[in-house]
Amino acid sequence: MYGSYGSSSMDSLYSGYGSSSNALSGTINTANNIASWAMPALIISIIAAILIFFLFLSKKNEGKFTGFVGWLYEFLDFKKLTVEGILKILYMASALYVTIMSFAFIGFNFGTFLFMLIGGNILLRVMYELMLILLLICKNTSEINKKLSNK
Repeated sequence: MYGSYGSSSMDSLYSGYGSSSNALSGTINTANNIASWAMPALIISIIAAILIFFLFLSKKNEGKFTGFVGWLYEFLDFKKLTVEGILKILYMASALYVTIMSFAFIGFNFGTFLFMLIGGNILLRVMYELMLILLLICKNTSEINKKLSNK
């Protein structure tokens, strides 16, 4: 009984979905297509990054651009850090999530609810403040370095 299953029996099982060999060859073709883009994309990216660095981000262009191009210059030159804004948004979303999820524990155990509501938010705040402190140390060090180099 177990030995009677041949390839024709297996193909008939999958006939509504296409044969398994077709699905496998499609996956291999997709992987080969993606892999064929890897090396040209890497070479183009490196060349473009070098050109942008030397032509657009040179020190002679500092303060030269306004509007979107000025913002792009500061963004690519890391004059302004976007991590601070992202961390603040993530903190607010995480705090709201912890607060809302703590209400799921009211029926289970009121102590767990309070621990999650208060302790979870305090722990979350401390973690985000530590991340922001590292960011502020970086900003302050950059400012001190800039002021010392102007003297």
